Amino acid sequence: MATAAVLLTDLAIRSTDLEAHYANLGVLPLAALHAFGWTPYQFSLHAASGLWLVQALLFVAAAGLAVALLLGHHTRLATVASWVLLVSLQNRNPLIGQGGDDLLRMLLFWGMFLPWGRVWAWDARSRPAPVRLQYFSAATVAYVVQLALLYWCTALLKNGPEWTQHGTALYYAFSLDQVVLPVGKLLYPYPELLRVLTFGAYYTELLLPFALFIPVGVAWWRLLVVGVLVAFHLTISLTLFVGIFFLVNFASITGLLPPRALDWLTPRLAPLIARVRSGWPSLPGWQLPWRLRLERRAAPAPHSRALARTVRDTFVAGVLAYVCWWNLDDVAVLRPAGGLMPEPLRGFGYLLRVDQHWGMFAPTVFKDDGWYILEGTAANGRRLDLNRAGAPVRYAKPASVVALFKNDRWRKYSENYLFVSNAWMRPYYCNYLLRIWHTNPARPALQHLAVVYMKEVSLPDYKLATPVREVLCECALPAKTPVSSKNKD
Repeated sequence: MATAAVLLTDLAIRSTDLEAHYANLGVLPLAALHAFGWTPYQFSLHAASGLWLVQALLFVAAAGLAVALLLGHHTRLATVASWVLLVSLQNRNPLIGQGGDDLLRMLLFWGMFLPWGRVWAWDARSRPAPVRLQYFSAATVAYVVQLALLYWCTALLKNGPEWTQHGTALYYAFSLDQVVLPVGKLLYPYPELLRVLTFGAYYTELLLPFALFIPVGVAWWRLLVVGVLVAFHLTISLTLFVGIFFLVNFASITGLLPPRALDWLTPRLAPLIARVRSGWPSLPGWQLPWRLRLERRAAPAPHSRALARTVRDTFVAGVLAYVCWWNLDDVAVLRPAGGLMPEPLRGFGYLLRVDQHWGMFAPTVFKDDGWYILEGTAANGRRLDLNRAGAPVRYAKPASVVALFKNDRWRKYSENYLFVSNAWMRPYYCNYLLRIWHTNPARPALQHLAVVYMKEVSLPDYKLATPVREVLCECALPAKTPVSSKNKD
């Protein structure tokens, strides 16, 4: 239910940029995607067409499946289909992805092999309650190990001295105007507090996952892990602009709640659930025209059930070993020279999208801070900032740099836009900005557009750097020649 809710939230945010991020008229046409951001192992239904209407239909389908998953209606089928569409969506535009996307994708992947529609689901109404709420399989091991890998690798990738020696990582993080929020600004003037919080964050990520594997007092250790991680990610969400990352993490740790926690929660939610059920129309008990093993309607024979479980657990164990290998190869401090995983084997990870990278603010915090000015020049010489709805250009730092971004997807796009290796992105962005600007006839026509980055490097000890104007991309439009009466004839 929590995973489905986050999936719906993600779709709602992404849907506000259907054309910009997923159509040929946006910042990443299909030709550019296949030229610069594609591997032969990927698949994407969203890349089948560059029309925004096709993207809208796929979004509606994904939302419908996410609602089915939320209600637990044909849970496993909804999980598999939601995973396929999520992978397809993420593959369509890799320029706006972040760590939360990797985790959301993996939650759905492991969820395909978990019985998470067995309770608190529409599917569970016609089935007897399980005898025991404890469940063990290769998928449950994979789920717990995946969460541990997330935090272990996040910590091990943070091998810069700011994290491990000086304790200045959060000082630099809160220096980044592109991501810092008001609470982060309140904490920023206190270097000793930031030092304590830096080491606290680092060692929480490094040591807390070990509590998931203590074989005694499992319920209490799990509650400790959940409580600490809730506080940890809540603090992050209040201080740094991280998009849906904290919501995905909240969803992931609900799977660690022991039965006693849910037993406490159930009677408190029962009145709400009863009210929802009384006002909710009966869901159609639709049947597929063919039988799928994803949704069993009759109890299988004991030997068939044992064989199916063996095959499933063997596959899950193999994928888990691969994921552990991938993460081991990703962590430089553990990887020998030359790497561990042969390049041909990486295709399996890209195909199933079990590839992952947990390098948040790693190995050190990004220092090249700044803000964008979309500097357009009109025919009369006026210079307008498209990033501020056409207001006159000014180079002073805005009161809130974060507010310049419509959402975290645009912030991530802007971050990737800075890298020299991504210089190919820049003309597409310029052309998109010009086209969008001129769709409104009330706006003055532009003859020139420059994407300007006011670079302000973060310095130690609260020193302030002088912003430097950098032009990342320029587009010029030919001036319109007045039509004479002779030309009219």
